[in-house]
Amino acid sequence: MPLIAFASPKGGVGKTTLAAHVAALLAQRGHRVLALDLDPQNALRLQFGLPMRDEAGFLGEIEHRPLWRQAAVESGYGVRVLPYGMVDPLTALETTQALHAEPELLAGPVREMLADPDQVIIVDSPPGPTPAMGAILPLVDLLVVVLLADAASAAQIPVVASNRWLGRGRLAARAGDKAVVVLNQVDLDAPLGSAVFDGAAEALGTRLVGAVCRDEAVAEALADKRMLLDPRDGPAAEDLRAVADAIAARLRLAPPGSQAKRRGSFSALSDWGLR
Repeated sequence: MPLIAFASPKGGVGKTTLAAHVAALLAQRGHRVLALDLDPQNALRLQFGLPMRDEAGFLGEIEHRPLWRQAAVESGYGVRVLPYGMVDPLTALETTQALHAEPELLAGPVREMLADPDQVIIVDSPPGPTPAMGAILPLVDLLVVVLLADAASAAQIPVVASNRWLGRGRLAARAGDKAVVVLNQVDLDAPLGSAVFDGAAEALGTRLVGAVCRDEAVAEALADKRMLLDPRDGPAAEDLRAVADAIAARLRLAPPGSQAKRRGSFSALSDWGLR
């Protein structure tokens, strides 16, 4: 606990890269981190340098009720990873339909993960509102919405600011209240990038918790199966570290071993098995 979900109204924004780096940076600080991939693209494992030929996973097998502890894979970054698994399009569709019919298939195991008070859960979700995301929304402590500094993402800012992108009703509104935004691939020297950044800052206020500059080192690091965890790795590495700092501060993540009072420790909720 807590659960930090990375999401976006649209794909191709670098959400998986940000989720992986925040997970690795928190692990670097001594937190025990579990990274869960809910996206059928199964790309989160690649960020951690796991073998491309390994087809095993968790959510892709959810109809068979796999044991998440057995599906977790140790990475070289101190993060345990639960890959989605390699599946064909039909299996991915069947998984989506199963979660729509029975959200508890995913919600139950995630509650078990959260029962460990010393564990931080990082979730990489598919773009847009999905049954997988809907299953865990009530359990999310912080929803990190990733957007690009481009025209397509700029069009999404009012929807994100008004909490409408996750759907209608109190559940979506409650999840939206827990949402913060990170702008990715920001180029402040470009007129469009600068305008999108200024517009996001004005519309979102303190909910804009970070911005990561456009930096070729990010793609090069992924191709080299490594992450940018040292601020000396370049400007994007420094920005990624700042995003991790902002998320930790937002959640008041206590340093490992701290005796600080934990959030969400209401005894009645524990008795009911909710937290």
